[in-house]
Amino acid sequence: MAFPREQPCRGQEMTVPMPKQAPQLLFVGILTLTATVICLLLYALLWKAGNLTDLPNLRLGFYSFCLWDEGMGSLQCHQFPELEDLGVSRVGLALARLGAYGALVLTLFVPLPLLLAQCNSNEGEWQLVVGFLAVASMLLASGLGLFLIYTWKWLSLSLLGPGFIALSTAQALLILLLMATTVFPQKAEQARASLSTSLRA
Repeated sequence: MAFPREQPCRGQEMTVPMPKQAPQLLFVGILTLTATVICLLLYALLWKAGNLTDLPNLRLGFYSFCLWDEGMGSLQCHQFPELEDLGVSRVGLALARLGAYGALVLTLFVPLPLLLAQCNSNEGEWQLVVGFLAVASMLLASGLGLFLIYTWKWLSLSLLGPGFIALSTAQALLILLLMATTVFPQKAEQARASLSTSLRA
């Protein structure tokens, strides 16, 4: 004799994979964004040598400060103490370098605890990932902001090159990553609870 409750149970079994897959897709998205941020930072800070503007008549970056010299008809690169005469603070530029390159270092540490947190379902490791991303985001924003403050009189938006675009994109993605990693443990827990409830039913 068939019981009328068997038909709804079969319908419930069909919906079980959905909540189980959603956290996995979100985690893959977080990993992809992390890899993208690392690639952007490596491109801007290492491949482009930290240069935010690299033109025939102007090269400005975290380690390059070259202005066009009308008398010589070529780029002339300046170092300290010449830069201080031009209004660039030695401490300010050092802090800008620390912010940008410190963000790269911290972001490189994100993938390992991220994978461990997913494998072990450990909230403490998730909090470590969130901490790395939060500090990296603040460092990059402060480093980029300080650099622009000291160099803006030689720059304009039209002069900013691929290095600046890469760093700005990395900054936006770091904020997105920070939001995603904050929400992910809650979504994963809800999915596990939903799956457990469905199986018991």
